[in-house]
Amino acid sequence: MTITNKWSLESWKDKEIRQQATYPDGNALNKAVNKLTNMPPLVTSWEIYKLKKKLAEVQMGKRFLIQGGDCAESFSDCSSPIISNRLKVLLQMSLVLIHGLKMPIVRLGRFAGQYAKPRSSDIETKDGVSLASYRGDLVNQIAFDEKSRVPNPARMLVGHSSSAMTLNFVRALIDGGFADIRHPEYWNLAWIEHSGQSTEYQDMMKKISESIEFAEILAGRRLGNLSRVDFYSSHEALHLHYEQALTREVPRQEGWFNLGTHFPWIGLRTNQLDGAHVELLRGINNPIGIKVGKETSKEHLIGLCQTLNPSNEAGKITLIHRFGANNIEENLPRMIKSLQEEGIGAVWCCDPMHGNTESTSNGYKTRRFENIKKEVELAMEIHKSENSNLGGVHLELTGENVTECLGGARELNEKDLERAYLTQVDPRLNYEQSLEMAMAIVSKYNS
Repeated sequence: MTITNKWSLESWKDKEIRQQATYPDGNALNKAVNKLTNMPPLVTSWEIYKLKKKLAEVQMGKRFLIQGGDCAESFSDCSSPIISNRLKVLLQMSLVLIHGLKMPIVRLGRFAGQYAKPRSSDIETKDGVSLASYRGDLVNQIAFDEKSRVPNPARMLVGHSSSAMTLNFVRALIDGGFADIRHPEYWNLAWIEHSGQSTEYQDMMKKISESIEFAEILAGRRLGNLSRVDFYSSHEALHLHYEQALTREVPRQEGWFNLGTHFPWIGLRTNQLDGAHVELLRGINNPIGIKVGKETSKEHLIGLCQTLNPSNEAGKITLIHRFGANNIEENLPRMIKSLQEEGIGAVWCCDPMHGNTESTSNGYKTRRFENIKKEVELAMEIHKSENSNLGGVHLELTGENVTECLGGARELNEKDLERAYLTQVDPRLNYEQSLEMAMAIVSKYNS
């Protein structure tokens, strides 16, 4: 089923609206949205088109996509150490993948806008007290008291400024040579001293540096374009008033662009064909991610692709599949075949995090590294067996020394979770586990 009605910037309001906060003051909401509508954009249309072109190459198997960052950003995380550490771990992972896969990498940060989160219930109850659920810093505050949980539309303006500061700092770091591939040692984090794979990583850095030095000797000059990389932002396009306010027309360009991020995605809870989120995003020129899972039927999958990409444009749609290690073998092959039978193209990206969430005996929400790794490896095997291509991975991770996911090189156990469990919503891979995951992808790819 495809949607044929005429699109407008506000046509989403005529659809079924899910996962939105209820603001007690409608006038304050309108005032905040109007102000946001007139604030400067965070990204540009030509950056968006550049990313879409690269994603088309991912779709053809010529590049690999790594999308990573926090499950939910907080305004307090808008600080130089946290931002630079997130960038460091993604740069390190991309270096591992470039060296091992022998292809260019598309780097997509899951930050600079990931301030809203879907919830399973509008109400959260603790010790007999019921309050509005925390829906991310864009909406309300995590503290469990009545004042903190009241949705405040002015927080959208703080979200915009925090996103702008984050992107500005990332761009400044990259333009200043922070990402110089000649000096990957600049990106080192503390894990290198302790990880069982530190020797392997150090050897890899040495080989890269020697290769660049050799190439420059042969060329008789310093090679250009090694001191900076392209880096793009992404977030779940969940808060519809915020996304509408940043969806703009651009001079000398046709159509509409979400200028709040390069790459918005639609979550599994809001990907209904008759829903407001699909309606708003079907009218923009950005590349779009769609979360799909075991619940997604063949008809729904095809309908999403045809609705959001009616011209079957390469690089437009990225299907981010999230099944869980125990469900991927049953569900991924049927999805691949469904699109192949219809001649529909898309980037396939594996999210091995959300389908592998569990709770421990001591009450922590966590994920096991071995299950995350297993789902990625099975995804690579299945795509290969179905004559398809796994184009990338979508990971919740951080550059901090957290203990939120079990396992990995240091074999974190349930007791370790108490040591540094810092996430506001979902458990993330720490920097050690993230690098370990990149090395596991390379190992499986070359096996």
